[in-house]
Amino acid sequence: MPQPSLAVLVAIGLGTGLLSGMLGIGGGVVIVPALVYLLGFDQHLATGTSLAVLLPPVGLAAVVEYYRHGRVNMYAALVIAATMAAGGWLGAVAANHIVGPKLQLGFAVFLLMLGLYLLVGALRNLGAA
Repeated sequence: MPQPSLAVLVAIGLGTGLLSGMLGIGGGVVIVPALVYLLGFDQHLATGTSLAVLLPPVGLAAVVEYYRHGRVNMYAALVIAATMAAGGWLGAVAANHIVGPKLQLGFAVFLLMLGLYLLVGALRNLGAA
């Protein structure tokens, strides 16, 4: 596979970082679709690459900034991080036994359901304001 365009990779990184820092979303919600649709990665390659990307940077700069303002619960973060490691491994084992198009469909359904849930909640809150 040829190396992807540096410009596209930089755009994906900056865009994901901005959205992650502003909205607290996991980078995979942005990175995976970007790798699939902008660079032609298959679902497994996009997922694995996204996980590799997220290891060091997801949080270091953003977490330090939130921590400086007293907006990080370290206990919750450590418990979730530890159990997420186990869940990540189990998820990777499962995903590698699912064919790409089915994995992509599962990801799309998850995002659709999450989006609908967030939309309904936002509309309710707007009505209450």
